[in-house]
Amino acid sequence: MKILVINAGSSSIKYQLINMEDRTALAKGNVARIGMSGAVLTHKPYDRPEVKVSGEILDHIMAIEYVIAILLSENHGVIKDKTEIGAVGHRFVHGGEYFENSILIDEEKMVQLRKCIDLAPLHNPHNLRGINACQKILEGVPQVAVFDTAMHLKMPPKAYMYGLPYKLYKRYSIRRYGFHGTSHYYVSLRAADMLGKPREELKIITAHLGNGASIAAIDKGVSVDTSMGFTPLEGLLMGTRCGDVDPAIILHVMAREELSLHEANTLLNKHSGLLGISGLSSDMKDLMEDADSGGKKAALAIEVYCYRLMKYIAGYTGVMSGCDALVFTGGIGENAPLIRKKSTENLEFMGLKIDDNKNNASIRVEADISAGDATIKSMVIPTNEELVIATDTYELINSGAKQA
Repeated sequence: MKILVINAGSSSIKYQLINMEDRTALAKGNVARIGMSGAVLTHKPYDRPEVKVSGEILDHIMAIEYVIAILLSENHGVIKDKTEIGAVGHRFVHGGEYFENSILIDEEKMVQLRKCIDLAPLHNPHNLRGINACQKILEGVPQVAVFDTAMHLKMPPKAYMYGLPYKLYKRYSIRRYGFHGTSHYYVSLRAADMLGKPREELKIITAHLGNGASIAAIDKGVSVDTSMGFTPLEGLLMGTRCGDVDPAIILHVMAREELSLHEANTLLNKHSGLLGISGLSSDMKDLMEDADSGGKKAALAIEVYCYRLMKYIAGYTGVMSGCDALVFTGGIGENAPLIRKKSTENLEFMGLKIDDNKNNASIRVEADISAGDATIKSMVIPTNEELVIATDTYELINSGAKQA
């Protein structure tokens, strides 16, 4: 079976077509600037060069039409008929407390998905547009939703409750949810495979470090705590998000700067983090280059980033009463040896020690970068969220067929 994986944003759609027989991506790509001038589809078949197609792509339905057309293209396609697409797996950011597992979408489930919009108004509506578009273009093809939050829904109340009146939790479902669940799930499974032990016997800390960043404590296969909270704003310092901050600061700044709620939200999500501190860039590569040239604010941003990460690593080791492995993934986690080193160098006392040569040589590859005398393994594992979505979709479709 071939599974089309869709990740729909406000003005973009990322996609992969995955062959589940050998779990390989036949093609992948991205439709950018949907509804704007200069819309473009970037498409890469597994065995041919990348191609770009420009056009007037007014909405998500047209974007999916472009995707299907290029998958069928004589020169750039990888299938001969759209009936070869056995199912579509959709990334859905926030499932609230409704969805602990991936779901096969039907009319009843769509009603529940719409109820989750208020929990992630910046993401969920666009995920729904992707589902609606695929239902129209690929009529009759099974659609599955896979949730970023599902991995973390087994956290105990002591980890997910906030110090707010309990009635706000009951009234508005305000609690820690966590995100990047598919990534944390995938790399924790790969770490267990590399260690040669069942995940249910291990204590693993997974650090997904990209423009958005989160860290999770996975004890015997269960996420018992994670850094992102009610929204993806909490936790680690990120590219443009502030991460952990005294909430009274927001009230203070809003009063002094006379900011609206929208302006305050934009400040915290779009103008803070690495970009806010450095005043230069949200890209860690840019900051490392500037810091090497003497840039003091870039160096400070890096120091804050690594310091925050180090505190979470140490804290989650305490949460689980130990740790067998620390996993780095995501764009920064996979590509920045400096960040891996700086965020762990004060933790040698608890057995976490990185080998400099292994660390510097490990870029976007699966690798054990631990020093020989380390008692906690340090690992680099490139994430593959699309494969998790495709696998969940495939298993749901097959389980439904068997039950029928």
